[in-house]
Amino acid sequence: MKSSYELAMERLNKSAPAVKLTGAQKQQLAELDTLYAAKLAGREIALNAELARVADDVEKAQSLREQLAGDRQKLQAELAEKKDRIRAGK
Repeated sequence: MKSSYELAMERLNKSAPAVKLTGAQKQQLAELDTLYAAKLAGREIALNAELARVADDVEKAQSLREQLAGDRQKLQAELAEKKDRIRAGK
């Protein structure tokens, strides 16, 4: 007797089969994760240093936090797009 989880996974595989990635694709995905984690860390370090410098000015600090959030979203969107291209084999 199958569990409800196993039945759900079978239905999911029928409607959208899992994509098998090659070793090269897995390597490229890992490299992208590392690259974008480094880019994000660099932005956070730079903006946190700037935040410390302008700690007295609440308006500038809020602007920098918003900039960091925007940068984070932009980098995550770029990463997702590049990962999708790799998964599609392009």
